[in-house]
Amino acid sequence: MTSAAPRPGAHVVVCVGPGGVGKTTTAAALALRGARAGLRACVVTIDPARRLADALGIGEVGNEPHRVEAPSGSEIPGELWAVMLDAQSTFDDLVSRYATGPDQATTILANPVYQNISAALSGTQEYMAVEKLYELQESGAFDLIVVDTPPAQHALDFLEAPKHLARLLDNRVFRLLMTPTRAGLRALELGAQLMLRTIAKVAGGQVVADTIGFFTQFEGMEEGFRARARRAEEVLHSELTSFVLVCSPRRDTVDEALYLVTQMSGSGAEATTVVVNRCYPSYAALPSATADALAGTRLSPLVVNLEQLSAVASMQESQLARIASALPKATLLRVPFLSRDVADLGSLAEVADFLA
Repeated sequence: MTSAAPRPGAHVVVCVGPGGVGKTTTAAALALRGARAGLRACVVTIDPARRLADALGIGEVGNEPHRVEAPSGSEIPGELWAVMLDAQSTFDDLVSRYATGPDQATTILANPVYQNISAALSGTQEYMAVEKLYELQESGAFDLIVVDTPPAQHALDFLEAPKHLARLLDNRVFRLLMTPTRAGLRALELGAQLMLRTIAKVAGGQVVADTIGFFTQFEGMEEGFRARARRAEEVLHSELTSFVLVCSPRRDTVDEALYLVTQMSGSGAEATTVVVNRCYPSYAALPSATADALAGTRLSPLVVNLEQLSAVASMQESQLARIASALPKATLLRVPFLSRDVADLGSLAEVADFLA
């Protein structure tokens, strides 16, 4: 089957970076900036915490796009929407899409093996995030889609998720487990029969029966999953998709961010913008004569405080220089410490103003 190219129109921005650096806030602010520019913008988070809902100042964000209304007295020329991924619901929807009919879908969704795989299989959440991204991009409902990925290592899983699914479907073990649906268990090669008998001894015969039942029910759907994984991968590598690296000006987070950049390059992804949150301003040093004159006075603690802040700002600048050296072509944006927490559209707009 020849995969279709991503539908033109929706631009995709994927925010990646270490944990705890304001990635969710940045993603929401980028979407808000798009909406303020007149675009239909949607921000998607796969972070199970409520940070997106908090940043947008709304009560509930679910697996389907939720319209974020502008507060009274303000106006957003475009539209702002939000989605918080529910991997289980997305997986269920995908099964229903590729099932040959309602009966097949109902049987699979009720199978214990499917329920365990969909809830616990490594990489499921990351692949379902890519699937949700593809679904939103393909819908044509939005001009801009901003994706907030989980912390660094899982962000790599997000980028590799479509390839992992394709490898799983092409894996010899997977094809072997599909064999009972095509030729009958007695036709299995001796090694497969021994494998299933061993599983039965360890986990019980019902587990084997449920497993064979799951693959029996899954027959005919794998090509749909495989083709969709290819199309989802095309979205991630489309010219319409760009990557924003988010970090803070600390050595540990910059180390993690630069490691992520190296790993991303192996996946064909390159950060074109770097957002550095919680930056200190640069402070001019006091003339030594002034500092000496203030020594021993009530202003002396403020002089010490200024010296400490200047030292922090200097260390911060050295970390920003490392980023600039590693990513010389990327646009570097600084977001300073704000006077209040980002908990509504007003404070989120303050962040958006720095993301020109």
